[in-house]
Amino acid sequence: MLKVWCCGAEMSSSTVAQHWWRYSVAMLYGRTSSSMAKRVYQVWRGNNRFICGGRLIFGPDARSLFITISLIVIPLVIFCVFVARHLLHKFPTYNAGYAILVVAIAFTIYVLVLLMLTSAQDPGIIPRASHPPEEEISHDSSILDSTPSNQIPRFKEVMVNGLPVKVKYCDTCMLYRPPRCSHCSICNNCVERFDHHCPWVGQCIGLRNYRYFFFFVFSSSLLCIYVFAMCALCIKFLMGGDYPTVWKAMKQSPASVILMIYCFISLWFVGGLTGFHFYLISTGQTTYENFRYRADIRLNVYDRGCLNNFLEVFCTKIKPSRNDFRAIVPDESPQPPPTIRPPDLEDDSGSYPRSKVQDDLSISADLSMISLRHNIEEFDEEIGGKSPTHIPSITPESKFALVLDRQLPIMTADDEKLVMNLNQSRGIDSFGILHDTLERSSSQAGSLKDEKGEHSSLAKQFAKQLLNLSI
Repeated sequence: MLKVWCCGAEMSSSTVAQHWWRYSVAMLYGRTSSSMAKRVYQVWRGNNRFICGGRLIFGPDARSLFITISLIVIPLVIFCVFVARHLLHKFPTYNAGYAILVVAIAFTIYVLVLLMLTSAQDPGIIPRASHPPEEEISHDSSILDSTPSNQIPRFKEVMVNGLPVKVKYCDTCMLYRPPRCSHCSICNNCVERFDHHCPWVGQCIGLRNYRYFFFFVFSSSLLCIYVFAMCALCIKFLMGGDYPTVWKAMKQSPASVILMIYCFISLWFVGGLTGFHFYLISTGQTTYENFRYRADIRLNVYDRGCLNNFLEVFCTKIKPSRNDFRAIVPDESPQPPPTIRPPDLEDDSGSYPRSKVQDDLSISADLSMISLRHNIEEFDEEIGGKSPTHIPSITPESKFALVLDRQLPIMTADDEKLVMNLNQSRGIDSFGILHDTLERSSSQAGSLKDEKGEHSSLAKQFAKQLLNLSI
């Protein structure tokens, strides 16, 4: 038998295999039990997409991020292969030509990192409430409906920098949005200091990623300027050599011409976007506020001055996320299923659910007791006028036996009304089974007499059963 050494002890191969099997089963059950518990990102009600187990959050249009990355990486590859390669030996001093290639690659990596910081983190999502705010609910009775209806005010005022500001109630998130907060219809979330939803980064731009977004567009503008300048320098070197005219130099390096046109067009977009957000920061506005309140002439309560506005955006600490997307959602304790006991073991405590047949039998017994009470009352009236000396001692069993001599009367209107009340209280629609039971009990009562007119022991047992049913 093959023997191995494990932890300083000699063990057979079968023992090692057995321990390994137990360890694998334990790991399997451990992973299975942990996987059953769901995390916040798995039950997220927004339109966001999560990867890496909820560590990275993107918008619903995250696929457009690949287009943005392609628009950055592909021009860089063309620049490094067809342009920077010709500039390596143009600066022989200290091999400065290699710096052109290194700067282009490092700058591109920096832009991609800023892009991921903008699009792969929480922009400032406010967690949804599980129920509307109870302190804000007003009970108003409408004219058409007498039932009071819960109405939540659409707006309420809060103080910002000593001035009143109206905040709106969000029906989707069931909360009052903080100042400068808005609900993004694409991501289906309320975002704090909402600026806009950028399709190029596939994410909302809000309080927590606005700084990275500005650096991203600003760095992209600088990258476009850098590539454009290096391409123009390459054409200049070609014109100083064997290609004296511009057209001949451009024909010799078509990649430089293509990149110059591409960077010029891109600079109009990213450069213009950089200038626009530079203006917004200096005036203390967001893109959403600028487009929505452009026609309104009102005081901007969020403007603290140009310098303070820049310090607020770039020098303040970024607030931590309000959402822990990897937190485990507490499971609601499931209620145990109702225990169904067999009829012979079920007691009369009423703690277990009763079936329809049991309810019918119970009501039938009640009807029989009603009829017997009528007979007992009539029997008492008949013997009521006699002298006490002529009345024999009557036990409950003999009294029921005497009552059984009489024919069970037909149900009166009051009895039927009582039965209907019993039906309604016990949820039984059938009424015919009660009449059948009463007729069977009457026929059984008539057959309990013997030939001598004396009651048999079966009649006494029947009376005892009726007494037990009445309890």
